[in-house]
Amino acid sequence: MKPAVPEPSPPPEGPVLNGAVTLPPARSDAPVTPVARKNGVMSQQDAQAPVQHAQPPVGSLAAHRPRTVAAAASSDLAPDLDADLDTYEEAQAEGAPLPQGRFLDRERSWLGFNERVLELAEDPNTPLLERANFLAIFASNLDEFFMVRVAGLKRRIATGVATRSASGLQPREVLEMIWARSRELMARHAACYHEDVAPALAEEGIHLVRWSELTDKEQARLFTLFRHQIFPVLTPLAVDPAHPFPYISGLSLNLAVVVRNPVSGHKHFARVKVPPLLSRFLESSPGRYVPVEDVIAAHLEELFPGMEVLEHHTFRLTRNEDLEVEEDDAENLLQALEKELMRRRFGPPVRLEVEESVDREVLDLLVRELKISEAEVYPLPGPLDLTGLFRVHSLDRPELKYPKFVAGTHRDLAEVESASAPDIFAALRTRDVLLHHPYDSFSTSVQAFLEQAAADPDVLAIKQTLYRTSGDSPIVDALIDAAESGKQVLVLVEIKARFDEHANIKWARKLEEAGCHVVYGLVGLKTHCKLSLVVRQEGETLRRYSHVGTGNYHPKTARLYEDLGLLTADPQVGADLSDLFNRLSGYSRRETYRRLLVAPKSLRDGLISRIDKEAQHHRAGRPAFIRFKVNSIVDEAVIDALYRASQAGVPVDVWVRGICAVRPGVAGLSDNIRVRSILGRFLEHSRVFAFGNGGEPEVWIGSADMMHRNLDRRIEALVRVVDPAHRAALNRLLDTGMSDSTSSWHLGPDGEWIRHSTDADGQPLRNVQEMLIDARRRRRGTATP
Repeated sequence: MKPAVPEPSPPPEGPVLNGAVTLPPARSDAPVTPVARKNGVMSQQDAQAPVQHAQPPVGSLAAHRPRTVAAAASSDLAPDLDADLDTYEEAQAEGAPLPQGRFLDRERSWLGFNERVLELAEDPNTPLLERANFLAIFASNLDEFFMVRVAGLKRRIATGVATRSASGLQPREVLEMIWARSRELMARHAACYHEDVAPALAEEGIHLVRWSELTDKEQARLFTLFRHQIFPVLTPLAVDPAHPFPYISGLSLNLAVVVRNPVSGHKHFARVKVPPLLSRFLESSPGRYVPVEDVIAAHLEELFPGMEVLEHHTFRLTRNEDLEVEEDDAENLLQALEKELMRRRFGPPVRLEVEESVDREVLDLLVRELKISEAEVYPLPGPLDLTGLFRVHSLDRPELKYPKFVAGTHRDLAEVESASAPDIFAALRTRDVLLHHPYDSFSTSVQAFLEQAAADPDVLAIKQTLYRTSGDSPIVDALIDAAESGKQVLVLVEIKARFDEHANIKWARKLEEAGCHVVYGLVGLKTHCKLSLVVRQEGETLRRYSHVGTGNYHPKTARLYEDLGLLTADPQVGADLSDLFNRLSGYSRRETYRRLLVAPKSLRDGLISRIDKEAQHHRAGRPAFIRFKVNSIVDEAVIDALYRASQAGVPVDVWVRGICAVRPGVAGLSDNIRVRSILGRFLEHSRVFAFGNGGEPEVWIGSADMMHRNLDRRIEALVRVVDPAHRAALNRLLDTGMSDSTSSWHLGPDGEWIRHSTDADGQPLRNVQEMLIDARRRRRGTATP
């Protein structure tokens, strides 16, 4: 089936950016009913009033799209709203229409993000083993991009449902751009490894060599290793009339082998899979490592005795590994997901990597049998799959890595002149605690909070969301201990967390066996919010203690991901979390909260109303600014609101780690918008939304990025930060990240990112992460991020 191509629409009245294809205008005949509570947040005086149920709120994506594609109720959301819709156009309720072509392409922007990762690997000022690590991260990122985004785009094209992207590109144009751009980046990636990182590692005594570079003694040692530990697990698969072409699993390394029968003279093709459980690099002698596929290739005669091995070539296939679960038709979501995980192994191919020395006849056979196009073939110098450099980075060579940093306990939670553990509940009764991980220890804050709750006989109930956690999670252990001690424990496990589905299914069952109440959220929605609620008996009253965070309850990644969290005993936050957990575990239509903005109902609307209010403040001469720190921003309604604020003169700062569809610096549209990106030793993961609010700054933190999936198909939560010191600290953090004296990448109106890492004199600019580490070392655990 050919992809559906929309009819061209007449030229817009406004300007066209970069000659982009005109998007059809939105219909404005869809009636919109105002929300029952202003901006989706109750004021203190109406916090106890009965909730009035609202229509899709003004500012929501449903309100901005034509009626034919309007979002349904939260439990009936269309499964593919993440696809860019060519029918989207801003609701032109007031002001001049915004120009076409104002959105950057999200796929190109993602490739730009991964290019920034590659630039860290190319940077000679990055510690050497960290450069190897960034090469591995680049490779891993690109694997997931092809498995999910490219695979999804191909699927939509094949089924005829793909539409023009918000950037104005046709689906086929996007796909061809991805093929060309990713080919350039993969070539740079390979060159960085071969010409720069590998030689530099060799100078430091870490030699990544090929089989031909080994000494006779090393080869003999590896032959013994091959015979005893590798040969028994190998399975050569022949291809002939009696043996069909074997199934090639996604991301597996394989050897394409051509052998000849010396009696008949006939040539045959065979495939040997490199077992994934083997170490990617084998140590041939101290400090010298060879790819495991080289060791297998050197001993192919052992696998094909009596045959002549003529040639061998390494190849690697990437398949569609995204999940499609029809939740409405599944009686049991857990069982449905397990079945889909089995089917995931057989997704269609989306990329074929081959060693550039591959024989043309062998390549033709692979292309034909794997049913892949020539455009999806990527010839590269070996070794393939440089995610194996994660293993190299793990070597014990601290002088070649970032200086070691051990997070300390937050000052407000630290024990004072006592041998006993700090009483977190007592600390929270005194003040809210704003955490900034990994600079503040996760184990002595969030983890300790849940462990203390599990052990406290006065705690009656614990309610918890789990999106991702570690295999040996102390969080899960604490929840199990609480349930076994008789406490009411509710755990909302998001078993659809991408690529962590197996682990989450395992922990869901373990929690159920311990007596926890385990639920899997709402049909059609992923539960992505990061929430903990502890209910404790204190005298004649019950007090609720809460945690709202930007990152997962994962003790290991909390040492690598930059995230924020709020620990509080505030009654309003506790009441909000109680209401939200009741919605997630039972039946509730509550859509408004006291100190929370919650997707998919009130979050987009609440942010857009605050963006619009900043324009009003600016016109009235009151202080006004907008500052976002997010992982990604592609939501058209939010971006259009930022454009309107910029046109009104409001300064808008966007600190984004990954995808950004905003075009900053366009005359008449986004003159007042700046976009920065910061990457480094920690993965910038926190989300912060700050507003000048006429001189009374308002700041929110939470789990949501500005993407369709977050705002339409996930349960997300932002919490308003009320402590003036905490608001000031977060605004200082945003000031630092956006400062011209800080090392960062600057986004231009053409979508290109330019790195700014040195000043006019060639001196290094400030590194935000190193500044925060130094600050923590000087004054352990203060409240200032």
